[in-house]
Amino acid sequence: MFPLQAAWLYYLENPALVLNGLALFFAINGSWLWIATQLRSSLGRQRLATLPASTSDLNLQRDQRINRLFYSVGTVCLTMALTLSMISTQV
Repeated sequence: MFPLQAAWLYYLENPALVLNGLALFFAINGSWLWIATQLRSSLGRQRLATLPASTSDLNLQRDQRINRLFYSVGTVCLTMALTLSMISTQV
């Protein structure tokens, strides 16, 4: 039996393992987005302090919209991870 066929049969016998793996994938991506956004916002504040006030306001609004988007996507990923993990306990 080929290794891929053996792996496929193993995963078909253990669907909870597949769901937990997918939940782990989403959790890693969501947490990475949150951490990267936090680092980006702290570096952005330092960068904006050196700019003139007129351009600083526009850049601040743009950065806040981008940060909200990244936090939202990270929250969706973490919620999906939690949901998949809870579903995998019922399988």
